Amino acid sequence: MESRQRKGYGGWPVLSLWFSLACFTGATAQLSYSILEELRPGAVVGNIAKDLGLTVQRIIQRKLRVISESNAQYFEVNHATGDLVIRQTIDREHMCELSSTCSLHLEINPLAIHRVLVDIVDANDNAPQFSTKNISLEISEAAAPGTRFRLESAHDPDVGINSLRTYHLAPNDCFVLNVETKSDGSKFPELVLEKALDRETQASFRLLLTAVDGGKPEKSGSTLLLIKILDVNDNAPVFEEPVKKVSILENVEPGTLVTKLNATDADYGQNGQISFLFSKYTQDRVLKLFSVDSKTGEIRVNGQVDYETANEYHITVQARDGGTPAMEGSCNIIVDVTDVNDNSPEVTLTSLTSPIREDAAPGTVIALISARDLDSGKNGEVTLKVQSGLPFKLNSAFGEHYNLVTDGNLDQETIAEYTVVIMATDAGSPPLSSRTTFVVKLSDVNDNAPSFSQPSYSVDVPENNDLSTPITMVTASDPDTGDNARVSFSILPSMVQGSPISSYVYINPETGHIYSMRSLDYETLNAFRIEVQARDAGAPPRTANVTVHVFVVDLNDNAPLIVYPPFPQDTGLLLSVPQSAGPGHLINKLVGVDPDSGHNAWLFYSIAPGPHAGLFRIAPHTGELRTARKLAEEEGGSAYDIIRPSKDLHLQLNTDGPIRYMEVVGGAQDPPGTRTYRPCYSTISSRSDFVFVKTPMMSHNNTLSMTLNRKHLMNSAIEVRALGGGGGILANRV
Repeated sequence: MESRQRKGYGGWPVLSLWFSLACFTGATAQLSYSILEELRPGAVVGNIAKDLGLTVQRIIQRKLRVISESNAQYFEVNHATGDLVIRQTIDREHMCELSSTCSLHLEINPLAIHRVLVDIVDANDNAPQFSTKNISLEISEAAAPGTRFRLESAHDPDVGINSLRTYHLAPNDCFVLNVETKSDGSKFPELVLEKALDRETQASFRLLLTAVDGGKPEKSGSTLLLIKILDVNDNAPVFEEPVKKVSILENVEPGTLVTKLNATDADYGQNGQISFLFSKYTQDRVLKLFSVDSKTGEIRVNGQVDYETANEYHITVQARDGGTPAMEGSCNIIVDVTDVNDNSPEVTLTSLTSPIREDAAPGTVIALISARDLDSGKNGEVTLKVQSGLPFKLNSAFGEHYNLVTDGNLDQETIAEYTVVIMATDAGSPPLSSRTTFVVKLSDVNDNAPSFSQPSYSVDVPENNDLSTPITMVTASDPDTGDNARVSFSILPSMVQGSPISSYVYINPETGHIYSMRSLDYETLNAFRIEVQARDAGAPPRTANVTVHVFVVDLNDNAPLIVYPPFPQDTGLLLSVPQSAGPGHLINKLVGVDPDSGHNAWLFYSIAPGPHAGLFRIAPHTGELRTARKLAEEEGGSAYDIIRPSKDLHLQLNTDGPIRYMEVVGGAQDPPGTRTYRPCYSTISSRSDFVFVKTPMMSHNNTLSMTLNRKHLMNSAIEVRALGGGGGILANRV
């Protein structure tokens, strides 16, 4: 038997398949063929008849047939041509898998058994294949460059040069491919990290891995590498705005949203979960006013925001991820507080001069006033105004400071103090205002003299007065204050009836009470004047004078006297009456006087009671003594003792009605039995003797004795009486 080995097509390794061709010739021959796999049925392997040295007819005669060792019949003999042909397509990879040789044993019966070696030459009919369409791979972004990751190998059922030759990786920035060869010649790929990974830049890769065989033309198979970059907490959260400026109104309600922060973390999963919090260095006042939601990043007002306390807040908020260790990012928030006109102006009295002299010149600075408003802008612009109607005005000094100065003449006696109201108003909308009130007192200047309560005084002092009792009191006031208003009294020197006034009266310098130094006697001195001076204690002092008219009031301290007809001192007055005298016969006219005055000197005549009082009558006012009836004959020559100076003549005093004063002047003697009375005049009034000089009986004039004072004497009733010869009275009032 002969054995041969041949090269396959193109020099590829040949898989040998042995088969026998049997024929019963008594001899055994071995042939060797080499064919490509995957030939179509009918393809000629070789001319078996020729190779065996047989003719076609002999093959037919011997009934040459092919017997295969396997159940499959891959070959048959064409008896017409003697060719060994393919009966069914041979798939070497299916038949022999990866074996380097592959044989089929054929027998040719019945003449002899011939062994035929058929080399099945591999055809590059298979592309390399990966077991899956996708290969998933997880790589940490922290992997160092140079790190290798072994990949799944591809499978190529072809052998030899048609088998898997190498791998290719699609171009990318981070990975390269390394192909390693095992000791058995097989190859496997390794993924090599060439550049540091950053999951946040590229979280995954889709790379095409291709396995290429050595066939011509070459075939390839690919799989998709799905590389997932595992996150490492290598990124801190990042705010959209590292510095954010927002504005809020002051006095907003708690819970008002200030702003919402947004932050991102390029990391994944827990490493990218962000929570918000205030920096640990945040001031307490900020923590009291604001809060931050750890999940949403919302910053809200948590307290009372007041522009005047702070008009700007700097808040540092941190965004912290959930990695281990955690990483943080920060954001600086500038919160501008917008002013609201919620503050009234404040007025401060920084300096006050009080009291001030009432003679201060206009423009004198009284007070320094400052004004401010904690608000800003128009809300903080303050206008000051002083209450109208006051003698003051405001002058701007500098900035928010003002001077309050006098703006007119001051008079402490008219207004001793002023209540000053300063109104401050801002320019907000609506405007707010406030006020401050203070008192400016005026200090007195001795610019006023004392003033008596009356322009003059009139006082009635009863004669025989009590020396311990003041006869009157003068009062004076001084509109000034203090020593300038402290008044003392004194009596100015003068003379009364040749004697100093000081010998008659003195005055209490403090109270103004005037006392008599002697008991007054109307009949000696019925009136006098006192000049009183009031002096204040200012420097220099000021004075005022007033006249006090003192009228001595007559008391009935003197008894009347009969002056006509004269009374003998040792005997009574003897008057005669004719026997023939009838009723009303004038016996005589009695004239009495009284040193007193007024009603105390007004005389009434009457006959003293007695047994003979009925024989006579006397005129009560004129003193005319007359017969009451005709005397009886038996009464003639009798003596009647009816008038005695101290007893029989009774002079009654009239205390009712006006005071009347009458003087009777007798005329020349008439013939016996007759008497002529000439008219006489007299002024009679309750105060007439103080007001008028006594008028002579025959005078027709009344003369004033003093300056009239309306308060002292509103009016005076003057009764003028003319006394005729018949005793009648004619009265006229003026």
